[in-house]
Amino acid sequence: MWRKSGKRAQVAVTPRAFDLLCLSAAFVLAVNARHLPWWLGIALAFVLGIRWWQRRHHPARVPQAIKLPLLLLLTLAIIAYYGNLFGRAPGTALGIGLLVLKLLETETPRDVRVGVGFACFTLMTALLFDQGMVSTLVVALGLVPALATLRALEPAQPTTGMARSLLSPLALLAAALPLALLAFVLVPRLSSPLWGAPSRDQARTGLSDRMSPGAFTELLTDDHPAMRVTFDGEPPPPDQRYFRAFVMARYDGVSWSYGDVANAPPVALEVEQAINYRINLLPTHRRVLPTLDVPIEAPADAAMRRDRVVIATRPVDDALSYSLSSATRYRLEPRLDRHHQRWLQLPADFNPRTLALGQSWRERDGSDDAAIVRAALALFHDGGFRYTLAPAPLGRDAMDDFLFATHEGYCEHYASAFTVLMRAAGIPARVVTGYQGGYWNGLGHYLLVRNSDAHAWSEVWLAGRGWVRVDPTAAVRPERVSLGAAAAAGDQLDWYRRDWLQQFRNRWDIVNRWWDQGVVAFDTLRQRGLLTPFGIRDTDTRTLGLLLAIGSSLFIAIGLAWALQRRQPRDPLREAWRTLQRKLARQRVVRRIGEGPQHYLSRAARALPTQRRQLTELMRQYLELRYASDKPAPESVHAFRRAVQDFRAMNVVK
Repeated sequence: MWRKSGKRAQVAVTPRAFDLLCLSAAFVLAVNARHLPWWLGIALAFVLGIRWWQRRHHPARVPQAIKLPLLLLLTLAIIAYYGNLFGRAPGTALGIGLLVLKLLETETPRDVRVGVGFACFTLMTALLFDQGMVSTLVVALGLVPALATLRALEPAQPTTGMARSLLSPLALLAAALPLALLAFVLVPRLSSPLWGAPSRDQARTGLSDRMSPGAFTELLTDDHPAMRVTFDGEPPPPDQRYFRAFVMARYDGVSWSYGDVANAPPVALEVEQAINYRINLLPTHRRVLPTLDVPIEAPADAAMRRDRVVIATRPVDDALSYSLSSATRYRLEPRLDRHHQRWLQLPADFNPRTLALGQSWRERDGSDDAAIVRAALALFHDGGFRYTLAPAPLGRDAMDDFLFATHEGYCEHYASAFTVLMRAAGIPARVVTGYQGGYWNGLGHYLLVRNSDAHAWSEVWLAGRGWVRVDPTAAVRPERVSLGAAAAAGDQLDWYRRDWLQQFRNRWDIVNRWWDQGVVAFDTLRQRGLLTPFGIRDTDTRTLGLLLAIGSSLFIAIGLAWALQRRQPRDPLREAWRTLQRKLARQRVVRRIGEGPQHYLSRAARALPTQRRQLTELMRQYLELRYASDKPAPESVHAFRRAVQDFRAMNVVK
């Protein structure tokens, strides 16, 4: 089909090619859907569906009066939501939106090729958000409809079903795997990520230096791994698996926040028992490094702040491994310094009932701080409190509402309320956030800590003992400490606690760990270590480029040889023709170079006059079978083969 465009006629795109291009765009949209605002994903899917329906049922060019306003609306919507067009998230949203709008002007094979190239580019943006094994495989499968679209543009393509048209691209991807593996090993590693622009969603990853009751909900339902920990020897028991991140002192009545004391060395730590371990921390885009409570020294490229909080020199934008030692039995800051008043500060005119309760305990128990701590834990244990991930909202006096009205919440609520009660009673107290628990993977011999293991607890200062960890959540729900976050949620996560699902998730993490270590974390050092056994010690760009060129040439040569040597489809007519040539060659009637079958058999008939009639008939049959039709009848081909077999060449007349 041809369409006129101005003075020039152009080939129209076939329905199959356009359908495959729409499938490619839909795949890109689906893969990146979780990285787009929900309203933008729905709008783009609607535009894509309408365009596919319009071209199939009412093929016509989309007017500029529709395309230009849509382009302007897309740009303004992204700027309004993200604040700009630059960065990982807004750039991805803009690229996918432009891909969908490109379909509105796709009418020629050139438009389709441009759309395929753009679809492949936007497909790869999914790897900017997640480089896990499953995500990588899904992105690779997204190339199948794109390759099928290009194949549909080839002339004289047979009409096949949609599923059948995707098989050939799958074979092409499989054939490209060796070359992709070679490129992975030999392409020089970048010293920094390709996409370094900051994005707004990075701040949602990992723990924050601020905590408000109810703010952990998103993190506690995030099942992605946060870190993996290996120990020198046996792992600590569950009640000692507290990983410190932030120690929070400031409380404004709504939120707790971390603030470092400037130019202050770490507080004193008297170690009674220690353990050595190594943490493989996944990207958090923050500088804090979780450590088993309490760290003795900071690892390399990090510093220890006053309250034994470990801060890295730069944000953890890539997976980071660090080794250190921590005290599991200790005395932390046995004597308070001049800054101890910050552990007693409370905002005025907030939570009057909570403050009155704490003061009443002080009046009742006098100087017995331990008795006041026990009174608060007894309140949580016996006061009708409930652990839930969906607590009722709190008002301005949040702690009053929680302690005297709602009686439900999770670790943030209990740690915050307990700390306020302690300060109201005159006991130095603070909130600590981090992770607690984790799953000990016996197959991989490491502790898997997920984002859902995020936790908040309290520390109180007791004379003669220093800072003592107190977990008020354990008074309400002991399973939170002994069995983990999923067990504490009870019936709210019943599906999550099923044994077969737990086993699958935790065994699957071994595969993810291998992928992270062997693929995602494949850096210059690992590249050098992989090539050293082969005698390649210099891994500069020139050497790697030369090796890549040699390896690519070798693979191309192997592929070319295979293509040239692969067996052609069996052709019975060609086989019979070659048999006839061999019989005539025995009588010295050899086919000359470039000689056609009609001229050759005519010359053979003159050389063998006694078989002229037989050769003339064979020539007629062969010419008719070979050139009169594209697919000769099998019966006629069989008859010709039979006639060739019966032919017996006689002596040549000279």
